[in-house]
Amino acid sequence: MKKLLVMKFGGTSMGSAERMRVAAGIIAEKHNQRPLVIVVSAMSKVTDLLLESLRKAEVGDRTAVDSNLDLLLKRHFEACGELFPAGSEECEAATVDTHALVSEFRRIAYGVLMLGERPPRSVDEAIAIGERLSSALLAHHLRATGIQSQAVNGSDIIVTDAVFGNASPNMELTRQKCVTALLPLIEAGTVPVVTGFNGATVDGRPTTLGRGGSDFSASIVASALDAEELWIWTDVDGIMTADPRLVPDVAVLDELTYAEAAELAYNGAKVLHPRTLAPLVAKQIPVWSKNSFAPHKPGTKIVSHFDEPKGARAVTSMSNVALVSMEPANSALSGTRLMARALDALALANTEVLVFTSSSYRQTFCFLIRKEEVTVALEALEANLSIELAHGYLKPIEVDENVGLLAVVGEGMRGIPGLAGRIFTAISRENVNIIAISQGSSELTIGIVVRLDTLDRAVRAVHEECELNKLALTAAKSS
Repeated sequence: MKKLLVMKFGGTSMGSAERMRVAAGIIAEKHNQRPLVIVVSAMSKVTDLLLESLRKAEVGDRTAVDSNLDLLLKRHFEACGELFPAGSEECEAATVDTHALVSEFRRIAYGVLMLGERPPRSVDEAIAIGERLSSALLAHHLRATGIQSQAVNGSDIIVTDAVFGNASPNMELTRQKCVTALLPLIEAGTVPVVTGFNGATVDGRPTTLGRGGSDFSASIVASALDAEELWIWTDVDGIMTADPRLVPDVAVLDELTYAEAAELAYNGAKVLHPRTLAPLVAKQIPVWSKNSFAPHKPGTKIVSHFDEPKGARAVTSMSNVALVSMEPANSALSGTRLMARALDALALANTEVLVFTSSSYRQTFCFLIRKEEVTVALEALEANLSIELAHGYLKPIEVDENVGLLAVVGEGMRGIPGLAGRIFTAISRENVNIIAISQGSSELTIGIVVRLDTLDRAVRAVHEECELNKLALTAAKSS
């Protein structure tokens, strides 16, 4: 459809009745200009509340479950009370929907209480209730303000595989469902309000796309409908040259490439879900990262290519990581084969490797993963290499959680002599020891592992050395 705009509103943009009214105002303005599809997250902190409720249910704490259910109802009823006049048709309808959805979550939580465990399928079905609640509230509010709107469950239009908790879409089947379900609404002037984060398998089993997956949902829908643009509304002005909590003089980048934005997201920047951009690249659908708290600001545009300046574009960091080190005990065990089996085990455990580096002579290697994945990763490694560990061919696997990752990103870094040396020198000037380094052949990202208590200093040093605030300001002036 020509000029179709998909807009996604995150948890803070849906976090209260006031924020929903702001979102509705943005939607109303754009609805007068072009066709729209809206994708929403749950209200801020609601997904955490749902997950905590399921954890409490698993250990048999019914009191905590009931208390959380009361909080869930209270928060959404308060929003209803602020969004709609008491006794109005939309207020009654929103209240009924809220009751029904919370009752649906209660049914699943009580089932977990009885079982004493959380089946992945049930978890996916349960935590999608947060998005379904916010979708229903926003759709009712839009109708109350005179805009025809309809809440749409993502499980009815996004078809995925059966990897519960981190599903991937089947784009062809999803496209068929989106065209069938959404295009008639859009052509009739109705604004669909789609739940982010969730989908369903071909046979209808509920799935979710991973934490932060509402961004991913929006890009899936945008690609499936051949949208002209995707706008992602957050609570920051765009994608910055560094985390403003760590660096005092950050600047908002006016443009980034898909590859740069994906690398930043993968290495810790919290503006986008790491998988968001994949469905958009082939169709070159541009993405804007914008601030719903300051909608007049332009934000950051993400495109396939532009004439960017040479050098780094941004620096990001991750503190919730762990470095896993492995070493053969003697030459009887091939280091190359060991690496292959280790990576195979990590793949089976669905564990992402953030950095991988090795030594050629001793055949030692280490890799960086997220802390929350350490337990499952170690179980997979020890199971796959149980004989080697039992007979002493492989030294005990070491895990160091006192580390952090710094990543310098920029397509303009390719082929610049001395840039990596300047970055390492800047870090060493702060008396920061570099533990591991990783750089791919594309020269798009330099990953550096340092001690956790020195991570912030290293980020500030690199930001200053690469003059990233000046780069961003210069780019903004020339645009």
